[in-house]
Amino acid sequence: MKLSSAECHTPAGPPRAFSPRTRLVAIVGPPNAGKSTLFNRLTGLHQKVANYPGVTVEHRMGRLKARYIDTGIVHHVELVDLPGIYSLNARSEDERVTRDVLAGLMPGVPRPDAVLLILDSTNLGRQLMLAAPVLATELPTMVLLNMSDDLARRGGVLNVPELSKKLGAPVALVTASTGKGFDEIYDFLNAQLAPPRPIQLPILQDVPKTRKWAAQMSLASGYVAPAPTKWTRRLDKIFLHPVAGPVIFLTVVLALFQSIFTLAKPLMDGIAALVSGSGDLLKAVLPESVFRDLLVEGVWGGVGTVITFLPQILLLFLFIGFLEDSGYLARAALIADRTMKMIGLQGKSFIPLISAYACAIPAVLAARTIENKRDRMATILIAPLMTCSARLPIYVLIIAAFIPDKHVIGPLLGMRAIAMLSLYILGFLAAVATARLLKSSILRSERTPFVLEMPPYRWPKPSQLAMRLIDRGKVFLHRAGTLILTVAVVLWILLHVPTHNGKAPEIEHSIAGQVGHFIEPAIKPIGLDWKFGIGLISSLAARETIVGTLGTIYGTEGKETNGKLQEAVRKDLSPAGAAALLIFFAFALQCMSTIAVVRRETGGWKWPAIQFSYMLVLAYVGAFAAYHVVTWLS
Repeated sequence: MKLSSAECHTPAGPPRAFSPRTRLVAIVGPPNAGKSTLFNRLTGLHQKVANYPGVTVEHRMGRLKARYIDTGIVHHVELVDLPGIYSLNARSEDERVTRDVLAGLMPGVPRPDAVLLILDSTNLGRQLMLAAPVLATELPTMVLLNMSDDLARRGGVLNVPELSKKLGAPVALVTASTGKGFDEIYDFLNAQLAPPRPIQLPILQDVPKTRKWAAQMSLASGYVAPAPTKWTRRLDKIFLHPVAGPVIFLTVVLALFQSIFTLAKPLMDGIAALVSGSGDLLKAVLPESVFRDLLVEGVWGGVGTVITFLPQILLLFLFIGFLEDSGYLARAALIADRTMKMIGLQGKSFIPLISAYACAIPAVLAARTIENKRDRMATILIAPLMTCSARLPIYVLIIAAFIPDKHVIGPLLGMRAIAMLSLYILGFLAAVATARLLKSSILRSERTPFVLEMPPYRWPKPSQLAMRLIDRGKVFLHRAGTLILTVAVVLWILLHVPTHNGKAPEIEHSIAGQVGHFIEPAIKPIGLDWKFGIGLISSLAARETIVGTLGTIYGTEGKETNGKLQEAVRKDLSPAGAAALLIFFAFALQCMSTIAVVRRETGGWKWPAIQFSYMLVLAYVGAFAAYHVVTWLS
């Protein structure tokens, strides 16, 4: 799974324009070979995410740090991180896009001037199969054997000059996570990028190189594969155990949810105090005016409330990043394949569904790696039922307001963590049931084999985790500074019009209030009033905007002061209504960006309309049931 800056926004726009002094370098490699780590280290965070013209496949572009290139001719070097592939047979859209880019057939993208082919040096016997078709493109190519530190630590042996001679291309041992061996990369690029740009011809030969050929190449270069370490074998016996494996995974997830309410709380309180204090300072410094009210009540009350939840979202991504970089996530996919089989899907669906815990958009895009069209469609349709990070703000707000902070198993597990985990499980069960329904009816198909290479266990690099969190934080703050800010400002204006004798109306009589009252009859059976009706409408833009909307409404009323939105919500919402609101958000598809991406992936409005309607009905029925059950119990 690759979690990048595309996680919570829709990729858009064509690739950058290429000037005559621009050189393009493509990074190619199999999944889990370290391709993204190489790209991140070569470019830093100077990256852009976009879609290729006419297709839904996403790519990342980045500019190589200028100080490493000294050709006297090249103005700058653009790197393109192509999708992770095992071959160029074009069976999937990822493979087709990579093949077209390397052949110079992709509209709007010039044929690359050079290729960096990155392979896992600890699995060289299998991964060299990708070298043959890439070298057959006749593009200047450097083969990078990544994770050389693991190779050496396990006692692996490789004659690099001999392998380079056999392949007819430069080969280097590198460690992308630390930058080891990168000087050879810069020397290669300086040598290849200085000559004039070659003629753009689609040279792509079909080379019948097989696994036998790859094995011969590795043996001829004296390659001796490192055996799995003693710890890898021991850990796999535990983590891949049919009983212990799922139990351990559940325990790890429980620890995450407990940490969301414990480790993140001091940071959240600090940000809340900063937002509240700065709002009070602005109110005291600025003269009384409409602009001051808009700034304090609209911007600070709306955007500031959402920013408070940033620590918890970053904690979630830190957790996912640690699991991925440590090699554990691939094991979890193998365990999940057994569950996928029961609902008619395959293990390849697990990675997109795990991505959905970050955001449904990359999950939908990641489903393109599934060759079976019906499996791919089923995965796309159930992905939004997985609990994405955009639901976290409303989950945390309501749970913290209504669930007491009591321990169940000492300090290790509390009631709030159990409530949070229950919502995640609920979304997962809904996705499983929906997948089972689809795969037993309109999307029935034969099960395909699940093949996945197990990366070695390793300690994640702090620098890589930090870069991931910085990237994620930038995306969240960008949304807060654009989409959520826009919603907050528009909402504040609608709460203050129409004016009467130059004075703002009571909130109930404002345009926003009238809209809320209009839909109140539909949401009253699930315990929600007109204020939450406004929040539900605003959340169609993005789920987390409901928190900013409530912050703006209560701030305008003067009830949401000093960051105590929880207290204001608790006064207006019954416990049964709180349960209904949580269930509604667990199921409803309140994300226009996701709907737009599903439309592009499925080629029309039919499936997005079915998906939105199904999830809306499921959300309302579930909320209705929750409201009346909790009311009856209390």
